[in-house]
Amino acid sequence: VADVGQAAKDWPQLNFIIYHSAYRHVGGDPKVALAEFERTGRIAWTSDLADIPAQYGVNNVYGDVGQLFATTLVAEPNVCAALMGTLIKGLGVDRVCWGTDALWTGAPQWQIEGLRRLEIPEVMQKKFGFAPLGPADGPVKTAIFGDNNARLYNIQPKRAMLELKGDRFALMKEKYEKAGAEPSHTRYGYVVPSGEIDHSVFV
Repeated sequence: VADVGQAAKDWPQLNFIIYHSAYRHVGGDPKVALAEFERTGRIAWTSDLADIPAQYGVNNVYGDVGQLFATTLVAEPNVCAALMGTLIKGLGVDRVCWGTDALWTGAPQWQIEGLRRLEIPEVMQKKFGFAPLGPADGPVKTAIFGDNNARLYNIQPKRAMLELKGDRFALMKEKYEKAGAEPSHTRYGYVVPSGEIDHSVFV
C-alpha cells in the first residue's frame, strides 16, 4: 500500500477501496500474524493502510475485509479482532467495508454470524486503544455490514429493499420456505453436462 496514500491525496475525487485491507498473511498462517501483532502492535500492510488517513490527511481510503475475515475468524480469532480494531481506529468505522470472498468459502452466513458475535477482547481494547465493536445491530456493525458500501455505490437501502420484494430471489425464497424445513441434500455449485462423468463409482 506504499503508493495508496499519495494517490488518494492527488486524486481526492476518487475512492480507493483496498481489498482484503492489504492483509499480508492471506493464505498463510494467522499465528504468524498474531505473533507479529503481540510483538509490535502492528499487522503487516494492514496497519500501513490504517495509518494513511492520519499520514496524508485523506478520507477517501477504504478497507474491505474480504477473505481476511473468514481466514482469521476461524484460524485465529484474536487476529480477526486485532484487524477489525486496527482498521476502525485508523480508517474510521465509516470506511471499513464488508466482504466475504464467498466464492472460496461457500455460503457466507457463518461469516455474517461471526461478525455479529465478534467483540474485541477488553485487554486488547485497553492496550491498543480500540473501541468495542458493540452489539450485532449496533452502529459499528451496521455500518460495516451495509451502510458504508451503500454510500459508496449510491444505494438507498430502504428504496432498494422495496424494489427487491418481487424479484427473482424473493420468489425463490418464497418457494424455498413453502417446501418446508427438510433439506433436499442437493449439491448446488459445480455443474457438468450430463453424460460427461462416469457415475458408476456411486453404485
